[in-house]
Amino acid sequence: MKRGQSGISCIVGVDKPSGMSSHDVVNACRRIFGERRVGHTGTLDPLATGALCVCIGPAARLDAYMTNHDKTYDVRIAFGVATDTDDAQGEPVRACEVPSEACDPDFARERVAALVGRHKQLPPAYSAIKRGGVKACDAARAGKVIKLEPRDIEIYDAELLDLERDHDAEVLYWDVRLSVSKGTYIRSIARDLGVSLGTAAHVQKLRRLKAGSLDVQDCLSIETLESRVLDAAIDPVFLLGYRMAFLTDEQAAAVRNGAFLRIADMELFEAPCRFDESDCGPMRAAKRSTAPLEDGETVSLVAGNELLALYGAHSKQGVLRPCCVFSQGVIRGKGL
Repeated sequence: MKRGQSGISCIVGVDKPSGMSSHDVVNACRRIFGERRVGHTGTLDPLATGALCVCIGPAARLDAYMTNHDKTYDVRIAFGVATDTDDAQGEPVRACEVPSEACDPDFARERVAALVGRHKQLPPAYSAIKRGGVKACDAARAGKVIKLEPRDIEIYDAELLDLERDHDAEVLYWDVRLSVSKGTYIRSIARDLGVSLGTAAHVQKLRRLKAGSLDVQDCLSIETLESRVLDAAIDPVFLLGYRMAFLTDEQAAAVRNGAFLRIADMELFEAPCRFDESDCGPMRAAKRSTAPLEDGETVSLVAGNELLALYGAHSKQGVLRPCCVFSQGVIRGKGL
């Protein structure tokens, strides 16, 4: 085994604390698992807390399949002040009077509901987007603002949870729950909402409740993860959401060698729903699927208690071809 390889291949959910970067969480997991191959599947700003999916060992190769998921957040938007980072960690750059109607809960509820839909969104100047190999946030800290292009995003749901006025600080807070598409910046939503109301705004607090199928309720603190380690593993087949097939020993051996599989030989099952430790065994959460494979569809191939590979369907040829084969299968954990 190479240096820095633990022999562990799994996925865990971390409830990221405020003040840590996503990379800080990765480093903590490297220490906890004794494994250098660690990656996360969706950056959270240092200010933010909540659900962060972390892949350990060979499972780190799954990050390419898990970064495009929709997400849900609770955000506190502060009106009256703009910052250079569009959140509370930045320096104030502008103070504006808050219009009186923004303090009306009915008005706020309507404006939040109106956020639902497709938008062109300009990412924050302080973001991890790279241009010419340089992150926009690194350039901004060096005093060089990189020109970023608007991107297509969608807000699926938007709900006002609460409204609070801090008269001493002359700041208004809206607490909002947002369900959004991949690549959406909540800081940009806050910034643009402030502009649309004729004032300024930034993110005061941010908590990610869901990232794809990963719920923050299934995530652990760094301290709890240190005590549970491998016992904290979450089923990757559930998180991926692909239909699955259970391999015979002969098929598993063929898959480890990257061989094609005949679609006619495969019995498909639906992507697993949530299950617990009482539903155990290699075929837990298995519900047969009758729909034929679509061309290009990705299938999770399971052997024993491990995700062994992801294969793509080539319907015209009648075969499944390897997309991602693991030298060491990703354990499915005890439940979720």
